[in-house]
Amino acid sequence: MTELKPDRKLLKSDLWGELRDVATDQQKKLPNPPLQQAYPADAELIDLVAPADLTVGQLPVLAAISQRQSHRKFTEAALTLEELSFLCWATQGMHEVWRGGIAMRRTVPSAGARHPFETYLVINRVDDVTPGLYRYLSLEHRLCQLCTDADLAEHLSAACHGQNFVGSSAVAFIWTAIPYRTEWRYSIISPKLIALDAGHVCQNLYIAAEAIGAGTCAVGAYNQEALDGLLGVDGEEEFAIYVAPVGKV
Repeated sequence: MTELKPDRKLLKSDLWGELRDVATDQQKKLPNPPLQQAYPADAELIDLVAPADLTVGQLPVLAAISQRQSHRKFTEAALTLEELSFLCWATQGMHEVWRGGIAMRRTVPSAGARHPFETYLVINRVDDVTPGLYRYLSLEHRLCQLCTDADLAEHLSAACHGQNFVGSSAVAFIWTAIPYRTEWRYSIISPKLIALDAGHVCQNLYIAAEAIGAGTCAVGAYNQEALDGLLGVDGEEEFAIYVAPVGKV
């Protein structure tokens, strides 16, 4: 068996020194990448409950943090549309577009407000939502339906190396990374920043899930090609980076 050793260079903060000698695309005044991936004009969109109208998620922060744990067993109960709205907003909800339209403030921190992620959802049990694959549109606070494949949950579990609890959840959050959103500003340091940003997003999901009597489990074990194929992304300019199934516990 071949012995592989991890390359730790991209995790070291001294790359910031090297960044000073690199002309970033932002410094070159190249166009900034879109804040959100485009979607078909005729796509079916589902309005979510507006953040100002949310009534769920009232559990005190101290209690939510104290109770936080990973859950791999879920009940057959469905999430309500309001609960899903809350989870989407808590993880990638938008506060405002700023800096002349090149960045946005969201409910989670991100280096340079670059927010390099898109949120895909494999929905199995959400009230009033047809099971299928969706994408959360943070700019509009809506869901965009991508497909309604009946075998989607099974394919998701298979892509996650047979972890059946992933596909049996009420909804599975799958985040993709679009590296150039961060690279445009931070060039060679971007891999470290994207990894840090991903952690912020999933931790918010953990806390928000606890606040509605649900649970999640962060999953990094998946077949990259299979998961990218399931989402319909190219695997280069956009690729899956994190999975987190959610269900009532």
